[in-house]
Amino acid sequence: MTATPTPEFAVLFRDFMVERLKDEHACTARVLAAVHEGDWRPDPKSRSARELAWHIAASERWFISSAGQCKFEGGQDGPLPATLNVIRTHYDSGWDADLAQLSTLSGEQLLALTDFFGMKLPLYTLLNFAQIHTIHHRAQLGTYLRPLGSKVPDIYGGSADNPWQG
Repeated sequence: MTATPTPEFAVLFRDFMVERLKDEHACTARVLAAVHEGDWRPDPKSRSARELAWHIAASERWFISSAGQCKFEGGQDGPLPATLNVIRTHYDSGWDADLAQLSTLSGEQLLALTDFFGMKLPLYTLLNFAQIHTIHHRAQLGTYLRPLGSKVPDIYGGSADNPWQG
C-alpha cells in the first residue's frame, strides 16, 4: 500500500525541485555556451548541435512555463533560430519569472491530475520529468562538444577541459 501525497508534500517536493532545476539550468547554460555555430551532427539520423541546443532550450522553458500555468499544451520546439546566440537568449529569458510563477502554486494545484500528452499525472511529478528530459538531451549535446572543437565545461564536477578546483 502506498501513501497518498498530501498538499504539504507536493509543496515540499516542488520547492526541492525548483532548487534542483536552478542548478541544472546553470549547468545547461554552460553547455549551451560551449557549442560552436555550425550544423555538425554525429550521424544523419541525429539532430545537429544547433537543433539539439534549441530542443533543450525550448523544451525546458516550455516545461517550466507550462507547469506554472498548470497546463501542458503544444510542446513543439517551434522554428529553429538562426543562431546559437538567439537560442541562449531564449533559454535565459523569462526563466526567473517562470520559476516564480511555479513557486506560487498551492499544494492542491500541484496534486491536480494534469493531462500530459494523454497521461494523467499529478502536476508536481512533471517537474522531475522536466529535469530528466533536460539532463538526457544535455548529455547528448555534451558528447558533441569535442568533435565541434569546444571545451567541455564542468557539469557535476570537473572535466578534462575544466578541472574541478575542489
